[in-house]
Amino acid sequence: MTLDYQSQLSPAMANLLPSCSDVAFYREHGWFVAPQVLDDDLIDEALVGAEQFYRGERDSELPQTGGFRDWKEQDGGPLRNSEFVSLQNHRIARLIREPIVGAIAAKLAETSQIRLLDDQLVYKTPNSPASATVGWHADHAYWGTCSSDNMLTAWIPFHDVDELRAPLVVLDKSHRWTGLEHTRFFNNPDLDEVEVMLRAQGHTIERIPLSLKKGQISFHHGWTLHASYPNRSDSPRIALAVHLQDFGNAYRPYWSTDGKEVHIADEAFCRRLPNGDPDFSDPDVFPVLWQEA
Repeated sequence: MTLDYQSQLSPAMANLLPSCSDVAFYREHGWFVAPQVLDDDLIDEALVGAEQFYRGERDSELPQTGGFRDWKEQDGGPLRNSEFVSLQNHRIARLIREPIVGAIAAKLAETSQIRLLDDQLVYKTPNSPASATVGWHADHAYWGTCSSDNMLTAWIPFHDVDELRAPLVVLDKSHRWTGLEHTRFFNNPDLDEVEVMLRAQGHTIERIPLSLKKGQISFHHGWTLHASYPNRSDSPRIALAVHLQDFGNAYRPYWSTDGKEVHIADEAFCRRLPNGDPDFSDPDVFPVLWQEA
């Protein structure tokens, strides 16, 4: 089946979609860097939204608090991690809903639909210490109740990001490794320590820092191991990680190795299916960002 990824975009935007060779690269390497596809004005508006959010201003309230990362001003520290921001701030939501974001994701994932799963707004202070390192992790290791192995993440910086300004760093081809279900080292800033463990498992480590210009987006597979360095620049580093579902994703029961049933915070916000399972297609929580025409 051939999917139509272009008809909902302007000709100029359609020309920026990944080529067949780009899709093959993503399939092989587990990551892809898009060209500058987002207007400065759209990103600047999202930055205003981020500043509002950090001041405690909300356009909408979540149905519950707790169970997820929710940085507050009194928390301080060199690293701010805030989840589900697009459900609380209209300007951030507009950025996520820009059609080209979902269209690129859909083409890379070779799916007929892209839905939001959730998002994270991550801020690193200027000249941040090593403790501001985000450790190696696979996003899907935190999505145990998601059935699809075809999910992915869009990473959108709000400014240029070079190697000094805390870029995202991926481990090339790591999405093809097995046994990543427990690679949840987001909060471990010692990247070398985790790499020693990975090498002991027989993996070849190749770090790829993804330097981006404002308006570019990087995409990585849900099982691609990634991290980010401390911010060594004199300016803040602000980026939005947008976690995305492909058409086939649905809820599945999931248990930890010690036999405890696992849940993710998203489940508490959405409606239920007739059998009582969380509905990962609830449009109020998981809006469709791209749909085949």
